[in-house]
Amino acid sequence: MDLYSGHINKLIDELAALPGIGNKSAQRLAFYIIGMSPARVKSLASSIVDARENVHYCACCQNLTDTELCPICEDAKRDHKTIMVVENPRDLAAYEKTGRYEGVYHVLHGAISPMLGIGPDDIRLKELMKRIAEEDIEEVIVATNSSLEGETTAMYISKLVKGAGVKVTRIASGVPVGGDLEYIDEVTLLRALEGRTEL
Repeated sequence: MDLYSGHINKLIDELAALPGIGNKSAQRLAFYIIGMSPARVKSLASSIVDARENVHYCACCQNLTDTELCPICEDAKRDHKTIMVVENPRDLAAYEKTGRYEGVYHVLHGAISPMLGIGPDDIRLKELMKRIAEEDIEEVIVATNSSLEGETTAMYISKLVKGAGVKVTRIASGVPVGGDLEYIDEVTLLRALEGRTEL
């Protein structure tokens, strides 16, 4: 037997389908949203629709943005000769929180995983190699996760980039094996960045 009416159940189901949201959290969020003023609910719904319709990949680094280039790529003060390769925008955000990395990024939107059927053509590697061919790049820092998929991707990138004659480094092992970068504190990330090694 359903505890709530159809509209409430539908809202709870939609919220529970989001990553990291369990059924109890979905219920709490649903009741909070129902208790919001109509103007706030419309603003929330509108911001979700606007983000989905207007956010796309940066033409340069593949980060998410609603302009042609993301703010990092547009920043002339950044070191555009150093590219840090990360798996997703959350990893980029984690490194930006350290406030110490001055280069630019390249977001792969995934990692190579033969078991899941994800190959090199399924992530943004072609775009990375195009940047290396067209821009004056001195170093590529591989900052993929310390998982099997992350290590596989790092080795693949290393072979590609070395073949293009560019220095390749890997973040140090201050990042625990199997850990996701988005959950690691800024100090550990900074140590990993400063202790990177050449591949």
